[in-house]
Amino acid sequence: MGKKSLCLLISCVLIAYYSYTPIPDKIEQQWELMMIWNFMRIQMHISTLLEMLGFRPFVLSDLLKVPPISDENVTVTDTLFNNVPVRVFVPKQKSSTLRRAVFYVHGGGWATGSAAWGPYDELGRWMVERLDAVVVLTDYRLSPQYHFPTQFEDVYDALRWFLRKKVLAEYGVDPSRICIAGDSAGGNLVAAVNQKLLNDPEIKIKVKIQSLIYPVLQALDMDLPSHRENIHMVIVEKEHLVEFWSRYFTSDKALLEAMVANQHTPVESSHLFKFVNWSTLLPERFKKGHVYTTPIHGPSELAKKYPGFLDVRASPLLADHSILRRLPLTHILTCQYDVVRDDGLMYLSRLRAADVRVVHEHVEDGFHGILSFGSSLINFRAGKREVNKYLKWLKENL
Repeated sequence: MGKKSLCLLISCVLIAYYSYTPIPDKIEQQWELMMIWNFMRIQMHISTLLEMLGFRPFVLSDLLKVPPISDENVTVTDTLFNNVPVRVFVPKQKSSTLRRAVFYVHGGGWATGSAAWGPYDELGRWMVERLDAVVVLTDYRLSPQYHFPTQFEDVYDALRWFLRKKVLAEYGVDPSRICIAGDSAGGNLVAAVNQKLLNDPEIKIKVKIQSLIYPVLQALDMDLPSHRENIHMVIVEKEHLVEFWSRYFTSDKALLEAMVANQHTPVESSHLFKFVNWSTLLPERFKKGHVYTTPIHGPSELAKKYPGFLDVRASPLLADHSILRRLPLTHILTCQYDVVRDDGLMYLSRLRAADVRVVHEHVEDGFHGILSFGSSLINFRAGKREVNKYLKWLKENL
């Protein structure tokens, strides 16, 4: 075999090795999903390289943004709520009554994503069409340029602005029919801001329902069953999850290394593990013979420098029972093949123990980000199915 043939063979083997990702049999359109995943991995590698060269990370994700184009059914506007960029969708058809509203927070690991991304823009339009609702998609500043609690504060400031009587009246919104929703890191921010909202004396208007779509809810234990089972699953691998968490708090690699080893929580915070102990909070079928191992304690200095991961505003699962029991009707969507699956399941257990009304949908053939896969850009059958089910639930409960 000649050198050129050998090089070609090696190149093909390497490409095949890089491209092939085992996908569970239950998931449909496996090859399409694999190709999309490879595109996303390439983007992440290029983003890392660009960051090393001094460019903004995830700059390529800007290609997914679409302008705020109005049509015969909806008026779309990019504006500011208390200096936070938002995209607002308002039905054009006149209404004799006040409308319901959805305040939506995008995902992206607190590091990427935008209210202007095509799949989110399309979701906003579908909500207007199916729900006859006013929809607000909010942005927030991203890591690593900005760290916690900036993202939390941006979303909270935008939500407080929206919940003012004057603003609701301006958009024709019924104050008693407001939903706050978000996916992934957006689900994290939704849970966190809604918990704080309960004790805000300046905000008299509270949300009717909250919706958490494959939410990320705790940064204390990085060794849950879903972490083990989906360590190399498509869309979000465990290493990406841990890196997103770490960069949410700091660019210091010391925290990342400690989180990878699951040795970042100091001994003086060991009492918090009861809130994230999957051996007591997960339904039996999700334990699947996994053995619980108490995380090894890390150095106190790390937590003193970066206390964010111990903050309930970053890890809503740490909220006290007295807070949780005051939450409104909650919708939680989890996916079987998702590294953060167990965060949502543990929150579900805690809310039920607090006598909160909870509606849970577990997608047996689902993976992280499945709602965005229902957009016309990607057009996955399972994604379309889940979008339709989600909008139907909102229409019936909001």
